[in-house]
Amino acid sequence: MSKTIEMITEQNPARSAKTTKASRTKGKHTYKLLFGVWVLLIAGGVYGAYLYTDQLKQNMSADIAKQTQDQLSAIQLDYQKQIGDLQTKITADMTDLQGKVDSLNQLLAFTKDSANDKTDNSNQLYTQLNDVKKKLEELQKNLDVLK
Repeated sequence: MSKTIEMITEQNPARSAKTTKASRTKGKHTYKLLFGVWVLLIAGGVYGAYLYTDQLKQNMSADIAKQTQDQLSAIQLDYQKQIGDLQTKITADMTDLQGKVDSLNQLLAFTKDSANDKTDNSNQLYTQLNDVKKKLEELQKNLDVLK
């Protein structure tokens, strides 16, 4: 059988050359077409990957921005609560301190009265009581005299 094929190809050498040349040209066009499609597929895949990663970046940026905003809000609320607690505590401390200052002022007034030369005993109140007693005794004597 191989001898018959050889004989046929030998009998029509022009026809076999044309077939080979046409099939080679057709094959080159097929390879060029396949290569072009292959390049387009790769370029499409690269472009799709770029779009996908860009979309992921935007989603992640939005998520991070939301989380950051939530955390800042929580920190702000905590800060405001701490400021309110601090104001309440300072107000209570100031009231307590004002009471102590008033007590100290009374003590200083008492000490000042005690250090005064005009007082008989420890303070001016005692001195005034003694004065009232003396005047009461004088009034009692005057009353007795009038009787």
